[in-house]
Amino acid sequence: MKESQYYLKPNVVLEPLIDGWYAWTHLVYPPTAALNMISRHFKIMGSYIQAPHVHAAAVKNPKMLGGPFMNFHTNRAQEVQSLLEATKEKRKRWLELAQAIKELDAIISRKKDGFSLESLYDEVPEPLRGLVELSYDLHNNAGYRFFDQLLYKSEYYIENAQHISMWLTSNDERPFVLSTPRLGDEESINIEIPFSSPAIDELHRLRKRPASYEHIKRLIGCNATDEELLHSFLTTEEPLPYEKYTGDKVRMRYFGHACILIETKDVTILVDPVISYYGYQADVSRFSYSDLPDEIDYVLITHNHQDHILFETMLSLRHRVKTIIVPEGNIGSLADPNLKLILNQIGFSNVVSMEEMEEIKFHNCSISGLPFLGEHGDLDVKTKLCYVIKVDRFSMLFMADSCNLEPRLYDRISALIDPIDVIFLGMECDGAPYSWVYGPLIMEEVPRDKDNSRRLAGSNFVRGRSLVDTFKPKELYVYAMGLEPWLEFISSVRYREDAHPIVASNQLVEYCRDRNIIAERLYGEKEILYSLDAELVSSPLQT
Repeated sequence: MKESQYYLKPNVVLEPLIDGWYAWTHLVYPPTAALNMISRHFKIMGSYIQAPHVHAAAVKNPKMLGGPFMNFHTNRAQEVQSLLEATKEKRKRWLELAQAIKELDAIISRKKDGFSLESLYDEVPEPLRGLVELSYDLHNNAGYRFFDQLLYKSEYYIENAQHISMWLTSNDERPFVLSTPRLGDEESINIEIPFSSPAIDELHRLRKRPASYEHIKRLIGCNATDEELLHSFLTTEEPLPYEKYTGDKVRMRYFGHACILIETKDVTILVDPVISYYGYQADVSRFSYSDLPDEIDYVLITHNHQDHILFETMLSLRHRVKTIIVPEGNIGSLADPNLKLILNQIGFSNVVSMEEMEEIKFHNCSISGLPFLGEHGDLDVKTKLCYVIKVDRFSMLFMADSCNLEPRLYDRISALIDPIDVIFLGMECDGAPYSWVYGPLIMEEVPRDKDNSRRLAGSNFVRGRSLVDTFKPKELYVYAMGLEPWLEFISSVRYREDAHPIVASNQLVEYCRDRNIIAERLYGEKEILYSLDAELVSSPLQT
């Protein structure tokens, strides 16, 4: 008798974790992982253990969304206590690394005389000896950089901290990732494999290609107690095949937030992939994994924030993607971990870094990188790019959260590039204080007024209007607002109609329409077919 073949159900979640916390780039790079552990995770766990009722009350308050509060339906203080103790015991290397970074930072901050730094090498804390270079900038401000490749090959890159939680979802609800660890329960299976493991690719292939139950069981190392649960994650029902786009137009599909799929009959390009699961009834219609091509030529990442590069989505697509393009970025920077090296480290071998004003050409298409301003709290972060995708003479500009702080920059750029037909612009124009993401990396207390002045914010109405006046597009779409319900677990955004980003984006949409520019704030899903001819781009055919 032929053995039954099983697929993974479409609403099975494979959630990447690091010591129980939702995995993102700052938990892979050893220096930022160590500092996030002691300055974010330990503080939140300690607070919850002391007063779980305070956390339970806070997460019910919409004003507290995105705050340092654990979101559990029951009191799990004992389990959090166990996680805290286990982490302190298992991650002594990260504890010593974090302490060494703090000590080195204090040593460097005292060096203000401009004399040679040679003698300071003897004062570098032992865990960092041979892993850092000391230097001055041109104003005699002392600093340091890490030798990243050595760090990844050192005892401080702890691959066995990585694991996968496998569970079945029936809705968009998940606790906020930066403040709530994923504690084991009877509805999930913990898979102890590093993110670089080919087994992760095999698991995701099961969404399209079946395998025997015994093979799947061996793949995840399933024990006898989890077998019944594993069976509930599988199905013998064959999924509908993806229908490759073969038309003579450019098809744009909006997958929510900043995720856009561009297809021609020859090329597929996916921007900032954050994809919803879709195996359950939902109030908001959406494209999902099943709507993605079986093979993707290029994935573009605009910047290194968790709502634009989501490991959960990236790992699910690793076996489908030919090339990933990321901004060039810094090397050895605490505030700006190198994205290419991070992706290389977790199993992506097909990553290409792109610089500002650089262009890649293929078929009748090209991808160009443009400068990206702001949204990073004035930190020296270079891992950020806007992208122009061009097909024949038709062009689309993806600006993500770029904030038009200096309009003259884009005045200069518009004079150098071909006309832009469509702009996608993020207008989350309030933004969180920069410490929301970068706080664990900041060694001193940040005064509230300074913190609030340095926001992780995109363009407002005035800055968006300036971009429209500069590029004069035929269409403008506001996106990357974090509005979709499946984004809340990473964005913590929930707007009222009178919120500044909503009001500002409404103003920009109206401004464009008054000038006969097609404009809309995207939400949920949208598909547009753009016709091409020898002279110019015709009006879009919308579906």
